[in-house]
Amino acid sequence: MLEVTKKLVELLDLSPIGDDHFQGDSEDLGFPNVFGGQVLGQALMAASRTVEGRLCHSLHAYFLRPGNHSMPIDYEVQRVRDGGSFSVRRVIARQDGKEILTGSMSFQVAEEGFEHQLTMPEAPGPESLRSEQEWGQILAPQVPERLRETLTRDRPIEIRPVNPVNPLKPEKRPPHKQSWFRAQGPLPDDPVLHRCLLTYASDFQFLGTSLNPHGLTFMSKGLQVASLDHAIWFHRDFRMDEWLLYDKDSPSASAGRGFNRGNFFNESGVLVASTTQEALIRQR
Repeated sequence: MLEVTKKLVELLDLSPIGDDHFQGDSEDLGFPNVFGGQVLGQALMAASRTVEGRLCHSLHAYFLRPGNHSMPIDYEVQRVRDGGSFSVRRVIARQDGKEILTGSMSFQVAEEGFEHQLTMPEAPGPESLRSEQEWGQILAPQVPERLRETLTRDRPIEIRPVNPVNPLKPEKRPPHKQSWFRAQGPLPDDPVLHRCLLTYASDFQFLGTSLNPHGLTFMSKGLQVASLDHAIWFHRDFRMDEWLLYDKDSPSASAGRGFNRGNFFNESGVLVASTTQEALIRQR
């Protein structure tokens, strides 16, 4: 495992601080607040620690307050129900005694059932694309020095965008984006870890899908953006150290909010997970 990936795995490895209570550190990715995917991934790890023999199949969460990346985060897990096939957990994430995220996760025993899925959309293979870090190195000389480290930093999740937007000169595009995702280096055979890593990564390049039709990016002046909620459904087993295509669209934007949807496919075309997110996209 690469060192940068090991640090992310350790970030998701929460410390128990009481009955069904856990604590996780925060990382500074150069954003003003804690990256939402980190809180989602840690919340799922906390809930998973209270369930045996069942894997998460769905997660629904609301972001309540921005997190401070200089402080740890406390996670309280509430055991809502353990049934014959399903278990439900509620998770509350707090900093300084204030709730920053609340969510519910459902877990299921392994079982067989009906099978169908959407066909994987066409996309160029990851080998033909530059990574997000490589694009950052190209853009670095054109941005203020304070932003260069954020653009060029080593990443535990390698992202290779298809037809990337130039954040310095954005143009109006259809509400659709694609990116290939993969963790850097091999990972252990732990399906809980792979689900938590996908949860973490699913918040990257998602909100921006709803900005495409408006010719805006995170670097546009006078724009206020923030994730409001996030949902994930895990359909089939997968590995985060193998390439996954993240295909995203935004069916609607209105009332200062943008709605986004996503699907993760492996290279064989198997649909492994789906996501939705509504985000604040407000012109100040």
